[in-house]
Parts: sequence; C-alpha cells; structure tokens
Amino acid sequence: MRPFTYVRAESLRDALDNARTADTRFLAGGTELLNWARIGIESPRRLVDIGRLPDLHEITSDSDGLRIGALARLNDVAQDPRVEASYPVLSQAILKSASAQLRNLATIGGNPVQRTRCPYFRSPGPVACNKRVPKSGCAALHGANERLAIFGWTEDCVAVQPSDPAVALACLDAEITTEHVDGGRRIPAPEFHTLPGEDPSAHNVLRPGELITGIEIGAPVPKSAYVKVRERQSYEFALVSAAAAVEIQDGLISRARLALGSVAMRPWRLYDAEQALVGLRPGSPAVREAVTSGFSASRPLSSNAYKIPLARNTALRALDLALEA
Repeated sequence: MRPFTYVRAESLRDALDNARTADTRFLAGGTELLNWARIGIESPRRLVDIGRLPDLHEITSDSDGLRIGALARLNDVAQDPRVEASYPVLSQAILKSASAQLRNLATIGGNPVQRTRCPYFRSPGPVACNKRVPKSGCAALHGANERLAIFGWTEDCVAVQPSDPAVALACLDAEITTEHVDGGRRIPAPEFHTLPGEDPSAHNVLRPGELITGIEIGAPVPKSAYVKVRERQSYEFALVSAAAAVEIQDGLISRARLALGSVAMRPWRLYDAEQALVGLRPGSPAVREAVTSGFSASRPLSSNAYKIPLARNTALRALDLALEA
C-alpha cells in the first residue's frame, strides 16, 4: 500500500474543498474502501474522513416521505420503525446485505457505491478487465461467468452490481442527493449505476469529488418485499434478488414496481412487467405471464442460463410477499 494523506473533514464544505485534490477518496464506514486498498483496486493519495460530519446521520420524515442521511448506519436504517412499517422492502434488503458487524459500520450512502464482485475485477493478479484496466478486455465474457449478467451486458463487460439496498431503492424510485464544489444534484436511484454500453470502466455516475449526502423516498409503500437467493444464508452476495412494491385498489393491482438485483451492472427494473400487471387480480394466472414478459430482453452468457428462470421465480415470490404484506 502506498503512503496516503489522511484528513478529517470538520464540515460539508471542508469535505468538498479537500476533495478538490486529484486522486482523493471519501472515507465513511470504510468497509468497502479498505477492501479496495487491500487487493489493489484503489490506492488513493488522499483520504477525507467524513464520518463525523454533522446532520448526515439523521433519519427524518414528513408528509412528502422519508429522508435518510448518507452517514446513517445500515442497521439503524433497517431497524428504524418508520422504515420497517412503511418501506419494509428497504429494511429487508439491508438486513440481508451483510453481517450484523458490517451493518453496524457500513453507511446507507456508501453501500450503493460498492464495486462489482466479478472475480476478474477482484483478481489479485493481472487479467483482462475493462473496469480494472480500461481497454484491456473482458476475461469473464468467455470465462467464469455463471454468477454474472443476464441483462444490459456488452462484450466489454458482463459484471453485475452487488448492492442489496440499491435494488430496494431503485424499486422505490428513491432519489440520491449529492453535493459538489460545482453544485449538487438529485439522481434517480434506478439511474445511479452505469451500464457497460455507456462506459464499461465506470461503476456509477458520481463525478470526482462528488459526495452523496442523503437518500429521499416518497410516499410509504407498506406492501413491499425483498427476496434474496444466495448459496448460503450468512454473509453472501446474491445469485439473484428481487424487490417488489405494489398498490391495490378495488381488489386489483393499481401500481406495481419490480427491480432485480445481481443481473446487470445496475438494479434492473422490469418496466414492461410493471405495466402489464396493472389491472390484474392478485393470484391470477395472468400475473405470472405479466412478470415473464419483463424478461424478453434477457440474454444468458455461456454458463448462466439458469439465472433467467431463477430471477423470474424470485420476482414472482417477491411480488407474492408484497401482495400479502
């Protein structure tokens, strides 16, 4: 590990000013950044510790919805009574995202910026990976790709985004708020991560020195649920996951939102299925057909065709749980 400069920010303005220096990274919970440094993915020259910034740890609510400060710990968000009652899909996704010890350190603002778990991206030795070394190729395209993408991939990158909370936030149409020395912005959660067709080397749309300050979610969605399929129950990333949020009127589905995780480099919304579900009676055979319609754009790699039926059935299970909530 090469030497680096450590700075503790005393205010948001102080953090943004310190981030003007090239090759700077923000440090909050540190659960992901330290991993990057350990395996050589990142070697920043400057770390700006934002862990003690005031006002970014709070969870507040009003008639417009919920605002979660970026530095709120994952466990604090998952166990907040307002989140448990009004946004159960987010609480469930967080509780399935990591061990309790990690959730006590990791922040809601830091979790969505975690990097892909593609084995070639995280390889200790040099391999072709456009995310690790731009224009070097994609060893996973014809390699060990059984856990990788079935949507939105190109020959330049077949990786998937691993965050569980990000899937729930995309399903809820949350907005991620940021600040930067040139001005902040509001980023829709479904558009926060970058598909390889846009830039195979990118992970998300954040600019250098841009800091996530909070997450805002609209009206409560108590009929929502999250399902994660993984090889073991403790501390494992998803093979596939699904978040569902529904509204019912006069016994029929009046609105449905479905997002899949670990199937693309961003949480993948099934927009066609969402439209097809409107007006259907819960439990009817047409519900399965509607969800299946959302998979018309899926494309398996050489070793992961199993993920298409698995993701479809996971989405159906999440939808059933949301309807029962």
